[in-house]
Amino acid sequence: MNISVVIPLLNEKDSLKELHDWIANVMQSNHFSYEIIFIDDGSTDASWETITKLSEINPHVKGIRFLANFGKSQALHAGFDKAIGDVIITMDADLQDNPEEIPELYEMIISDNYDMVSGWKKKRYDSVLTKNLPSKLFNWAARKTSGVKLNDFNCGLKAYRLNVVKNIDVNGEMHRYIPVLAKNAGFSKIGEKVVKHQARKYGETKFGIDRFIHGFLDLITIWFLSRFGKRPMHLFGALGVLMFAIGFMFALYLGIDKLFFHKTGRLITERPQFYLSLATMIIGTQFFVAGFLGEIMLRTKQDKKRYLVKEVINLDTTAN
Repeated sequence: MNISVVIPLLNEKDSLKELHDWIANVMQSNHFSYEIIFIDDGSTDASWETITKLSEINPHVKGIRFLANFGKSQALHAGFDKAIGDVIITMDADLQDNPEEIPELYEMIISDNYDMVSGWKKKRYDSVLTKNLPSKLFNWAARKTSGVKLNDFNCGLKAYRLNVVKNIDVNGEMHRYIPVLAKNAGFSKIGEKVVKHQARKYGETKFGIDRFIHGFLDLITIWFLSRFGKRPMHLFGALGVLMFAIGFMFALYLGIDKLFFHKTGRLITERPQFYLSLATMIIGTQFFVAGFLGEIMLRTKQDKKRYLVKEVINLDTTAN
């Protein structure tokens, strides 16, 4: 199969048929073999009923329905798990991503040998204050922190080689940083393509300004995990040793000063510096213990399901 189109959605019943028809037309015009996997992330409208009707008309349509709203990352994870196309295309369900971009994205993966290609919505039709400016700041911070030189990390329109999506773990709210996850997994050939962005036609955006706050917190998390996720002792142990050494040397100085230079002066316990050195040694010990606990947790952790599927359409429920 040439292409799997993975589409996470939440309450997008009005746009689904139009999006499906558009994608199907592009696939047929370019003679692609394809599947469209809709992941209903706990919609409360008629989205699932619409997906069911589309699957009856078009056997290439497949669906996954979550029991509740588990988030976009979990939806993408479920879609990636079931996708079988040589190239995986992700896009949002709100018609702001243009399916006409799919052939060029496909060619960049197949012919130009990219591991993944990220869309860049250079011209946006969103609010300047609530989306455009925060997005520019967010993308700048992501570039500086991750070293991945992309202009638009959060664009939903992306293309991946199949082995990329099968070897990255998208969890929490890490869908914003899939290029970073891919890079950390060893897929270094990451490209970018300017794509058309369209104004929202139906409904309202599901994301507010708080997503950028969460995004920056996730950025710190992914930086830590990429640097120390497999060796937490390297960070916490180093901090612990440093803090303990500073506190111990300060306490040693106070002891030598009392024993040899100011024998009749104040007791060590009456000097505030003593408590500072004691607190520093205690904090250093705690950092060290945190490193040990991190190593233990890393070696004993077990994967847990991050979402619950209610029903599927045209998919093998026994597949991993």
